[in-house]
Amino acid sequence: MTESTKSATLTIDGTSYDLPIYSPTAGPDVLDIRKLYGQADVFTYDPGFTSTASCDSTITFIDGEKGELLHRGYPIDQLASKSHYLEVCFLLLYGYLPTASELEEFETTITRHTMIHEQMHYFFRGFRRDAHPMATMVGVVGAMSAFYHDSTDIADERQREIATHRLIAKMPTIAAMAYKYSVGQPFIYPRNDLSYAANFLNMCFAVPAEEYHVDPIIARAMDRIFTLHADHEQNASTSTVRLASSSGANPFACIAAGIACLWGPAHGGANQACLEMLKQIGTPDRIPEFIARAKDKNDPFRLMGFGHRVYKNFDPRATVMKQSADEVLDLLGVENNPILQVAKELEKQALEDPYFADKKLFPNVDFYSGIILEAIGFPTSMFTPIFAVSRTVGWVSQWKEMIADPQNKIGRPRQLYLGETQRDYVDIENR
Repeated sequence: MTESTKSATLTIDGTSYDLPIYSPTAGPDVLDIRKLYGQADVFTYDPGFTSTASCDSTITFIDGEKGELLHRGYPIDQLASKSHYLEVCFLLLYGYLPTASELEEFETTITRHTMIHEQMHYFFRGFRRDAHPMATMVGVVGAMSAFYHDSTDIADERQREIATHRLIAKMPTIAAMAYKYSVGQPFIYPRNDLSYAANFLNMCFAVPAEEYHVDPIIARAMDRIFTLHADHEQNASTSTVRLASSSGANPFACIAAGIACLWGPAHGGANQACLEMLKQIGTPDRIPEFIARAKDKNDPFRLMGFGHRVYKNFDPRATVMKQSADEVLDLLGVENNPILQVAKELEKQALEDPYFADKKLFPNVDFYSGIILEAIGFPTSMFTPIFAVSRTVGWVSQWKEMIADPQNKIGRPRQLYLGETQRDYVDIENR
């Protein structure tokens, strides 16, 4: 961390305290309150940590007002348009865009790590067939520490590197196996001749009885979904990974914790909620009814997939995702899919409605990614597992950064206690 060049004075009951202020390379200044409790015997109160910086980081920066998302300084729309997922993985992990030889070596390393230990297959068979794929992923990823003992020592830089490669490489295999198990089909092993996205699609949709061809347009759309969800600063699941890792837990346990947090409908389930809304609408002729309900303050119905908590004007990821959605729908058509017909018409009517324009309720990345995944053939139960595959590189990048940070200490949030003060125990016969 750079030296503080500014300070603020806080006065409590007539006593003043000088607090350092740090200026980031982008974003608002940060007030350092680390010594406040020791000096003044007070805590700060910030539910959800929405105004608190829990760490310093060099990985991702978001400016919600400007609609800006940067990975190591590179705009996400440029990366999604000109790059591909594994190159973005390299960028997030190491801080710079690789040379051709570095990228080839990295891709080869990831490709050679895609198979999982054969005995891990038994874990899948221990789950009920109707188990949610996310439940399966939490269990299997957490269990990786029982199989890969040579990459659990977080004090060993080489072991951290191996764990990073394994997690990025094996997550698509685990997600695909969770899907195959849920539909009663045999597992499909990874193929080293396919790209990262194409390999995932092949493991999900191929069957031993016939050859499966991965269309390049579908593979490109899948790669963009991975790229656009790779990292998103200090969100709930990333903060969970950092908090879990602050205790010294092994990397597989930490990533399993991140998957569990991502499972929440307020976080990783947004595109699933969007598709469920489209199913609720049912047919294009009912769209005006639901748009009217969305405008009614007394109606609890809300348009899912529109607007964003962080981005106040537009989602920088949505433009690229819309392009992929249009390409996929042109390829596959929407004539025989009522949900996609509703999605296309809802997008059109909402963008033309002044109410949504004034309130900046634009289609976001979840709206378009849900459309793409539905068109490809994924059930909504697989949307969040696919998000987990995408976000793994962000989690491990943040994990690696935290482990190497000399300021790293175990997380210990404080509280505003509003319960009873000390009282004496009363024997049961006297209550």
